[in-house]
Amino acid sequence: MAADQHDKNVSRRRFLATSGVAATTVAMTAKSYGKVLGANDRIRVGFIGVGGMGGGHVRACLKLKESDNLEFLGVADCWKTRADAAAKQLDTDSYSDYRKVLDIKEIDYVTIATPEHWHSTMTVDAMDAGKDVYCEKPMTHSIPQAQEVIKKQKETGKAIQVGVQGMSDDSYSSAAKAIEEGVIGQVVQAQIEYVRRYDTQGPWRKRPSVEGQPQPADLDWDAWLGHAPKLDWNPHHYFEWRNYSQYSGGICTDLFIHRITRIMKACNLLYPRRVVGMGGIWQWPDGRDLPDNFEMICEYPRGMTVYVLGTMSNRVGIDHLVRGYRGTLYFTGNGWVAKDKDGKILDQHKKSGGEDIVLHHNNLHNHLRNGEELKCPTELGLAGVVAVNMANESWRTNQMMGWDRKNEKMVPANELDQSHMPEEEA
Repeated sequence: MAADQHDKNVSRRRFLATSGVAATTVAMTAKSYGKVLGANDRIRVGFIGVGGMGGGHVRACLKLKESDNLEFLGVADCWKTRADAAAKQLDTDSYSDYRKVLDIKEIDYVTIATPEHWHSTMTVDAMDAGKDVYCEKPMTHSIPQAQEVIKKQKETGKAIQVGVQGMSDDSYSSAAKAIEEGVIGQVVQAQIEYVRRYDTQGPWRKRPSVEGQPQPADLDWDAWLGHAPKLDWNPHHYFEWRNYSQYSGGICTDLFIHRITRIMKACNLLYPRRVVGMGGIWQWPDGRDLPDNFEMICEYPRGMTVYVLGTMSNRVGIDHLVRGYRGTLYFTGNGWVAKDKDGKILDQHKKSGGEDIVLHHNNLHNHLRNGEELKCPTELGLAGVVAVNMANESWRTNQMMGWDRKNEKMVPANELDQSHMPEEEA
């Protein structure tokens, strides 16, 4: 690569590292909003979806109620029993229809913790209703949906915090600075994993507890399905939705999104050039249509690959690290350490923060009050959605997927004239 081209690439990565802004999105600061909160203004929160992860949002916001001056103004869940229980905790009203929460004018932001297939619709509806959003990961179920969310964000100027809570650990922003400064030299590869070992049942199965369970009288099944294919009540689809592609991307979107986002932050990556997803339904052929063991490799335009391992049959992991020509940066439980080929320490960092939903909400509150940079904004959310969807599509279609920059969509890689050299990211 010519020196001037290398300088351009470095300059671009430096811009991304310092500003957190992708070329296809608009930086969002407190000044962007039609309604700017004062430093001492109360923040009013509504909740959409209060099941497993949604309950975590309820507990996190209750912890922050006094310190962050919060008020709770409405809970929605298509299973009214769940909504009522959360509303009792929060001392507010409950609804079966999420739009009733969006109708509450006083609400500043809503949390969205529903199955993935609802994320985009609810996020867009929330912005149309004048609300900021904390949306669980992945930001959306598909790439076009993520692009729709960003388009609506540009129109409304609303804030969106994507629920990749690991971004509230400063290890990755700190690593980005060290890598940019050349501590480990030219980066060529990174690896990371999300491994588990399930017992007699595969990922996310809850049998026999849900086997044959009748539809609760106060659960609106049609509302839960939304735009997904219509089918009669099925407790496995409701309670174990991560196993079905109508609602989720499984291992890739539910787990890998946490990991690939860390590497994207550390290495200042946007959209992969090529992606391969491999795996299968190898151990639990129980009606799921998503793999129970999976791995992916992403190639990025800066000239590096990222490998993600995701076995659900064995919990022995691999080191989380970034490889450079001069050395290797290892992520640890306390931060990171960079070493040369002989083991000499080149640099190290003791982390602050952590993978913490409380910190992630607090960051959004500070963003609304004083423009603090969001830990996981939509440009990072979109980049993650692109990578994991390309991996899943590669697995489904038995082909390598490529990113068509011009048309901003994934296509079979052999349809593109892709470079094999480092290049400027689009």
